[in-house]
Amino acid sequence: MTVSTDRPAEPTTTTSGPPPGPTGDDILRRALRRHAAGVTVITVPGPAGFTATSFTSVSLDPALVSFYLGATASTLDAVRHADRFAVHVLGAENTTLARQFARSGIDRFSGISWTDIGGGLPVLDGVPAWLTARVTRCEQIGDHYLVIGEVQSGGGPARSP
Repeated sequence: MTVSTDRPAEPTTTTSGPPPGPTGDDILRRALRRHAAGVTVITVPGPAGFTATSFTSVSLDPALVSFYLGATASTLDAVRHADRFAVHVLGAENTTLARQFARSGIDRFSGISWTDIGGGLPVLDGVPAWLTARVTRCEQIGDHYLVIGEVQSGGGPARSP
């Protein structure tokens, strides 16, 4: 650890409030626009689905995964009522798919090839990898919902993401 000795320990001026400038949400948006994240499409029975970059693994034992969905998202009701979901890991060749599931006000499944693997859960064709999970938790956190699921199945061709 390096300690800087040329900085004063206390501020040299006092202010009556926070310095002018961007707010926390502006700072977060600016920083995350530059963050390279994996792109996925999440689907639930209905069918309903959306593009997400918030997908992550939570635990290996048990095998848990999670994602976040905005509280104003058009798919929120379908997700909140779903008992399971599918995650589709996208590759560079899936740009059109990612864009279609990111759009609002359209039938996101129009022209998309998919398979009902039971109970109305759609699994999209042509993605590098997919998995299904049983919802174990759905909880509002701030202006988003956190959804956690236990992995049940998965597949996909052996390709690079």
